[in-house]
Amino acid sequence: MAQQPIELILTRQWASYLVVPVWVMGENGHLVYYNEPAEAVLGRRFDEAGEMLAEELATIFQTTSEDGSRLDSESLPINIALLERRPAHLRLRIRGLDGEWRLVDASAFPIEGQGGRHLGAVAIFWEAEPGGVG
Repeated sequence: MAQQPIELILTRQWASYLVVPVWVMGENGHLVYYNEPAEAVLGRRFDEAGEMLAEELATIFQTTSEDGSRLDSESLPINIALLERRPAHLRLRIRGLDGEWRLVDASAFPIEGQGGRHLGAVAIFWEAEPGGVG
């Protein structure tokens, strides 16, 4: 993939230090990085999965609403942050690359560089307890 803006490189570095799962997407919707805590939820090490094109993501990581019903990709917090450039939160189910379904709370926010350049979005997520607050 192409060289990333310095702000995304620094965001990736920042995410690598956090103990909560973090997912970073570039402005084109490509997966740039997810950190080690996210690997347990997503079912595969980032080193094995690598950067992914936006078109691949929906087929690789399946998501549903909390009750298991269909969820449009436009409803995902990361896509709201990416496309509408605003923060978003949602409880949803995700099927990791290990085939396991997990209930997660996900919050996402857009990333802007100097001069208001839109650079992508970050999602922070964690496994949720069914019926719990998160």
